[in-house]
Amino acid sequence: MKIGIALDLGTSGFRGQAVDLEKREILATVLTARHPLPGANVMDHLTFAIEVGLDKAHSIIIDTVNQLIDRLGVPRENIVRLAVCGNPIQLSLFEEIEIRDLAYAGERKKKALGIVPPNRDAKVLPADKVRGLALAPNVDVFIPAAVKHEIGADALAMMVKSGLLEKEEIALVTDYGTNAEMALKIGDRIITGSCAAGPALEGQHIEFGMLAAPGAIHDLTEEKVGYRCLVLDSELNSTSGDLVDITSERVIEEGTAPIKGITGTGVIAILYEAMAANLIRLPRIKTPDSRLHLGPRVSFSEHDIVEAGKAIGAIRAGFVTLASEAGIELSDIKTAYMAGASGTYVNAAKALQIGLVPPGAEKIYQVGNTSLAMARDIVLGPERLWELQALARKLRANHCMFAESKVFEKAYLLELSLWGEGMPWEQYRRFSKFYNLPELIKPVQNAKIIKLYERDIPDLGYKGVAYIDSVGYPCCINFPGCTKCGTCIEKCPEKALSFSEDTDSVLVLRPDRCNGTACKRCEQNCPEKVFKFSMISFEAGKPVDN
Repeated sequence: MKIGIALDLGTSGFRGQAVDLEKREILATVLTARHPLPGANVMDHLTFAIEVGLDKAHSIIIDTVNQLIDRLGVPRENIVRLAVCGNPIQLSLFEEIEIRDLAYAGERKKKALGIVPPNRDAKVLPADKVRGLALAPNVDVFIPAAVKHEIGADALAMMVKSGLLEKEEIALVTDYGTNAEMALKIGDRIITGSCAAGPALEGQHIEFGMLAAPGAIHDLTEEKVGYRCLVLDSELNSTSGDLVDITSERVIEEGTAPIKGITGTGVIAILYEAMAANLIRLPRIKTPDSRLHLGPRVSFSEHDIVEAGKAIGAIRAGFVTLASEAGIELSDIKTAYMAGASGTYVNAAKALQIGLVPPGAEKIYQVGNTSLAMARDIVLGPERLWELQALARKLRANHCMFAESKVFEKAYLLELSLWGEGMPWEQYRRFSKFYNLPELIKPVQNAKIIKLYERDIPDLGYKGVAYIDSVGYPCCINFPGCTKCGTCIEKCPEKALSFSEDTDSVLVLRPDRCNGTACKRCEQNCPEKVFKFSMISFEAGKPVDN
């Protein structure tokens, strides 16, 4: 049996599949619960790699890839191909090539720092050229092309796999996630863009948030009495959870599946239902304890509203910017495609009303995980690599850098004011008109929803799906002068730190739980000022003792 491995190196987690190349069948699927690098978005991962070292970031990535291949449970000697898909930052870390050019938008800055952007065209490497990859040296590793800067192979995948390129009408495709890629098609012209939406749409930075996995609330629907939680089961299918009174911890009727947390799509549903019931007046929750309850153990807070608003606002500012760049109104975008896990499991009608879809969309297609699907296509037909290369070259002239766009800056500022400060809609629209932004019309009420797949990964293989909750390897830490007071452990919002049982070190850090350089609450709250994030080795089993 000859086996191919398809990998989606996502910003919030990795997904992998083993494929029987002779029978063209999927054997097994593995998902990680989170990304192995510290941080909540691509910029956090990029900053970590620059500050700590590309070599260490690469090692952590490859350790996780090896861990994922192990969990697929296939004979390594039978693996002959591996294909990866993801954004340019993730693929550059995987390949261990220059990443600093992705950190700076301006050409002058890059020139001043002596940064020479690497070649990010499609390539095929032998496995022994990818340091640390535990595969036979002659295994072919396929790395698809990037378009430009933050638009990469995952964005190409969503355009190809969604069918956008064959459409004649004006249409927008968006891959919903921590790094939201989008492409607007107007005739023969395609304009691309990407924004760091933040982790809320993946269920992260939400108090009881989680990725799409068994036990996750992915939708909430109103019934005659209370609200029904719709939960993912062991096969990632939707099933009936508890019927709850969201204003208290009371469970009206128990469901068939236990509730563990809220995924990003559940966040959207909660916002929609609570706003419709007048239980939310941005950014406040109008319940006795300022929380919305999904039973006795899971709830949604005002802090969660602000985190979700950052993501929703970034995406809406993104398609406003693309429409402005194209010289069209939002009402001209009649068709929208939703890709990725969030785009699959979200209630598309609610997403439209909340602001995640252009308000004039009359047809919404939900197309699944296109990044993993494209990696699988390359494994099965390596010629697809060069088809993507040709498409990437065609698209490079029409990329909109949101980081340099005044339109995006103004649109996102309005979104932050709306979600974080409660700016009234009338004032929002007045400023929008003053800034000459495309008009944010009222959303279509009866859009046609076409859900192509029930799961973001339609075929899990005959072995089913496995989950890796802890990815990478914990780091041992020993700061001279540490009194073991535990303040850093207490203040860590992601519970990434714990006391070590090893006498040679004081603390253990889980990098996959750590929010990285964007947080540093451990360092900021250390009463002895001995905790230094920059001193952590981020190498398994190696304590810091400087």
